[in-house]
Amino acid sequence: MQGILYEEPTIWLFLLVTVVMGGWLAWMAGRAIALTWRPNFQLVIYMLALGLFVRFIHFALFQATLLTLHYYIVDTVILMAFGYAGWRFNRARQMTTQYRWLFERSGPFGWKPRPGAQIKPELA
Repeated sequence: MQGILYEEPTIWLFLLVTVVMGGWLAWMAGRAIALTWRPNFQLVIYMLALGLFVRFIHFALFQATLLTLHYYIVDTVILMAFGYAGWRFNRARQMTTQYRWLFERSGPFGWKPRPGAQIKPELA
């Protein structure tokens, strides 16, 4: 996988910086966007900027290439996955706690209408 997903000499550096540190930051950004009731397309803008930050950390700490489109896209796609998961998890929690008479949880990332609830089409 070296050369495709990461350029560092070991996968552990990639996992530490991109998945653990960057993933946690992306999850928290997704959480912040969900908690302020912003739409999820704003997440893309934040993840593009966070992808630059993660590339800088790879460059500054581990002498990786700073301006490379390939690894920037890999890092940003992983960050978008974590960010969207954080957004969806918190949005599901919001919908089921603030509108508990209308919705119930259907897993960690989803919600569904309660039986007999009258829901407008734009909310379903």
